[in-house]
Amino acid sequence: MGVVTVPDMSLLRRALVAAVAAATTAVLVWPMGQAAAAEVPVGPDGDAFYLAPNPLPPGAAGDPIHYREVSTPIGGLSGAKSYLVLYRSTNATGRQVAVSGTVFVPNRPVGGVRPIVSLAPGTQGLGDNCAPSRAFRSGVEYEQMMVSELLAKGWAVAVTDYEGLGTPGDHTYVVGRSEGPAVLDAVRAATRIPALGLAAGGEVGIAGYSQGGGAAAWAAQLADDYAPELNVVGVAAGGVPADLIEVSKQLDGGLGFGLMLAAAVGMNAAYPELDLPGYLNEAGKREYDARHDKCVAQMMLYAGKKITDYTTSNPLDTPQWRARLNENKAGADAPEMPIFLYHATGDQLVPFPQAKALRQAYCGAGARVQWREYFGEHLTVFLAGRSDAVRFLEDRFAGKPAPSNC
Repeated sequence: MGVVTVPDMSLLRRALVAAVAAATTAVLVWPMGQAAAAEVPVGPDGDAFYLAPNPLPPGAAGDPIHYREVSTPIGGLSGAKSYLVLYRSTNATGRQVAVSGTVFVPNRPVGGVRPIVSLAPGTQGLGDNCAPSRAFRSGVEYEQMMVSELLAKGWAVAVTDYEGLGTPGDHTYVVGRSEGPAVLDAVRAATRIPALGLAAGGEVGIAGYSQGGGAAAWAAQLADDYAPELNVVGVAAGGVPADLIEVSKQLDGGLGFGLMLAAAVGMNAAYPELDLPGYLNEAGKREYDARHDKCVAQMMLYAGKKITDYTTSNPLDTPQWRARLNENKAGADAPEMPIFLYHATGDQLVPFPQAKALRQAYCGAGARVQWREYFGEHLTVFLAGRSDAVRFLEDRFAGKPAPSNC
């Protein structure tokens, strides 16, 4: 009878520990919330793409629900693939919701991990047909100029539709505590779809103007706690509606009164207990019922109107509304990453003084702020500031020291 050799148990233990460690490492380095072996399903075509399962499937904020490669004029012109994405995010009260968006990935390779810019779009409207992801496919989205500049640098670009714009429900227009997470989760979702080829852990930039500037500022404030795994190296936020109470004072009776109506709908969508319909007169109820037909061009047709034209009493005078508006006032927390803030001195929609107050709040809290004032009004500075915003992000991706003129 032969001699049976007993294996060296210490060697077996070491081998077992090594195997477990390797398996654990493989799990940990995969993007949070997405199983390493799981493929993200391809979503349906048409309007059905925007309909998430109810209830949402198990997962974490930023997990993709489904995606689909689509054709966009800007993608074709820029040499990039375009993807429609439905992903999980977090609303203003902490509940998980489905949000749609578009991700553009340049075809040309880059050395190392490709940077991603989360572009927070400016005002689109309230109707699902106004969503950027729809406008990109038809070639009429005004943010495609910015997308083109970003893609030309070789960066991937993620553009959220925000909560309720594209997906069912009312759009939470200018509600920072909804928009900030949507901007951050768009990046998470982009890196959790293997077919897109975007690695987690790379450098991230955030940019936006007007509504997008507010969303970008909120993303900057929330990033460290909400998405600490994202390596956000810089944020460019222009025309920021930081203080919605101050913004409303300028819009009431002004050129942009339609934006004030949209903001009221957005606040009510985020916080239904505010009961906007309870304050409306007959004219206000008609407008509220027709809200889903309004894209940004239609919203500008209310110039010169006042809140008293549509209400029996002003909701902005109530403690409940003012409390929620103040909850969504940017500036209470300093961004951890460098931020470029810029604003038009003659902004007729988003008042200049409240933007300067945001700069002072960030500077006072120790943020690294580059501030620039442009002589002009809201729309001209949207165009004038774009290249400076791109240059700011380019310098951050290049590792240059961040300037500050606090």
